[in-house]
Amino acid sequence: MKAWQLIKDAIQGKEQDYTKLSLKTAIFVLAIPMILEMMMESLFAIVDIFFVAKLGENAIATVGLTESVIVIVYAMGFGISMAATALVARRFGEKEYKEAGAAAFQLLVVGGTIAILLGGLGWIFAPDILGLMGAEQDVIDSGVNFTRIVFAGNIAILLLFMLNGAFRGAGQAHHAMRSLWISNGFNIILDPIFIFGFGNWTGWGLEGAAIATTLGRSLGVIYQLYHLFNGKHKLTIIKENMMISWALVKKIMDIAIGGMGQFLIDSVSWIALTRMNAEFGSSSLAGYTIAFRVLMFTLMPAWGLSGAAATLVGQNLGAKQIDRAEKAVWLTTKYTVIFMGSVTGIYLLFHTQLAGFFTDIPEVQAIAAQGLWVIVLGYVFFAVGMVLTQAFNGAGDTKTPAYINIGVLWFLEVPLAYVLAFSFELGYLGIFIAIAFAHSFHALVALYFFRKGKWKTMEV
Repeated sequence: MKAWQLIKDAIQGKEQDYTKLSLKTAIFVLAIPMILEMMMESLFAIVDIFFVAKLGENAIATVGLTESVIVIVYAMGFGISMAATALVARRFGEKEYKEAGAAAFQLLVVGGTIAILLGGLGWIFAPDILGLMGAEQDVIDSGVNFTRIVFAGNIAILLLFMLNGAFRGAGQAHHAMRSLWISNGFNIILDPIFIFGFGNWTGWGLEGAAIATTLGRSLGVIYQLYHLFNGKHKLTIIKENMMISWALVKKIMDIAIGGMGQFLIDSVSWIALTRMNAEFGSSSLAGYTIAFRVLMFTLMPAWGLSGAAATLVGQNLGAKQIDRAEKAVWLTTKYTVIFMGSVTGIYLLFHTQLAGFFTDIPEVQAIAAQGLWVIVLGYVFFAVGMVLTQAFNGAGDTKTPAYINIGVLWFLEVPLAYVLAFSFELGYLGIFIAIAFAHSFHALVALYFFRKGKWKTMEV
């Protein structure tokens, strides 16, 4: 009965003091909405690829190539989101709620400015972006408008990331969850209508997928802004907060740069792997894209669990409870490992069926299925790496994970993938093996630096 009450409290958003609540309960209450939020985020990708796959290989390839570049926008959002979580969590731990609201307003200023710049560049250079990624001319011709719309709508992506980071830092993860429910609900409804039409209307094809996703995300942002300004919660933006504080903007950017670096480094690695895959043709690229979309669906709940660690670390460091912060990390790691181990078994048993759900093209299905079972061999290690990375970020130490990413992803994963794929002539299988190995090694390196304890001394 108590478990059901906790689930109800978590979803309804009952405010808690995470510096005093028992750690098991705190992780449970924080993780439920975070897991649901992350699953909704990954559902965007699953829904899009499900419908886009019916448009053929070129459409799938366009989505894969565009997403491998739009991750630059995700990187910006991820970085500033980490700053949001760290700053708001620390202020909540100190019980400085007005200062938390001031940080939230600066986030809107920073995010809006970056989004306008990226949107303009993406719209202008969309054909060149696809060309640089190795797209064939027919893919560029059919996909350039999709890429333009996705870049133009990047403000919704950025704000969703950033404001959800602020809500998570405040322990109000239910708002983050609900914003994704709203976004995804509209995306699921609008995607097939905008792509294939309704009645006598034939729809917009591939461009319809981009419009539906952008509109869905935008409605989620409207929900976020309403709850930031309505004054009903501890995290709220009041009139006194609504002025630019360059000192606070600088602090946000100092923390965000490390977070951006983490994601950008990861993204550059992903772009390199996608570019290598493009050398093996559209079928390989389509299979790779499907495999990653499916894998992301189960990685996101693990990110949700690890997000609980970020909030608990930030708030408890703010309350000067360092030992409690560390205990929260180890307990969250245990739960995440259990989850990822269970998922590994599912993929090993049902990889062919899962790939077949998204495409009936035999070659694409075979490549996607192979990607699923090979990459999940490192899933348990992925769990450890995710929680420790989020713990660093929650403490405001975003640079350590960035340095780890440089060493492991750029100097291990990419060269290893190239050697296995081309020198050893394993093709896309070599790329899958490199991903599984590198991310497993990443977890071991993160564990080493976490034990050194520099994160405990961070001032935010």
